Amino acid sequence: MQWSALVKSAERFTVNNSPAILTGLAIAGTISTAILAGRASFRAAQILSEEAPDLTTKEKFALVWKEYIPPVGAAVLTVSATVMSHRISSRRAAAMAAAFAISEKAFEEYRTKIADQIGKKKERAVRDEIAQDHVSKNPVNNSTIIVTGNGDSLCYDDYTGRYFTSSVEKLRKAENDINHQIIHDHYASLSDLYDKIGLPGTGISEQLGWNLDHMLELDITGTISDDGKPCLNVTYKVCPALDRFRCL
Repeated sequence: MQWSALVKSAERFTVNNSPAILTGLAIAGTISTAILAGRASFRAAQILSEEAPDLTTKEKFALVWKEYIPPVGAAVLTVSATVMSHRISSRRAAAMAAAFAISEKAFEEYRTKIADQIGKKKERAVRDEIAQDHVSKNPVNNSTIIVTGNGDSLCYDDYTGRYFTSSVEKLRKAENDINHQIIHDHYASLSDLYDKIGLPGTGISEQLGWNLDHMLELDITGTISDDGKPCLNVTYKVCPALDRFRCL
């Protein structure tokens, strides 16, 4: 029973970490291929030096081709591991994107139904309270304020938890500019928006965005920071989705 559980645990670990394992095998295979190719070339040179110097190319090949079987085999395994790792990663990314789309649709339906049940004003009040909670839980005194030069109002990027300076006018202009880009280019990334409002991009912002089916719509809420100053909480009515902007 314990042996069966151990086997299942090992199998589960291998499946869950298969891309990393295959990547490691590909790296090891690359190094092994180089070493084996060097040894094969050295051995082939020794063999040919012991034979008559006037051998034809075909005869030379017949003498040394077996020496190159190990490096060729290692190269084939390396390429196979690389291809398999890419395929598994691509499938998992596609599955995550599909799951995200389903969750996002369910959330939008839930939010719409809540607004219908309690009324748009109360639903707006709930969202305002949530925005205030997010600002309160991330004190400005513990954060670095990014001075963008686009205004003097304190703003909070709810998506990344960063404080920056801007103005409602600049934010709305950036929203219009991004939607204009979407209309003409069929997509825009979160990095494009950050560039418009003076914020540096993040590690994933280039992979998130909007398209013609899901245009950018900022949700700007007035809140109070922990030091008692007005603060604009900036979030999105339509969240930027993974690879959404690349689907057209």
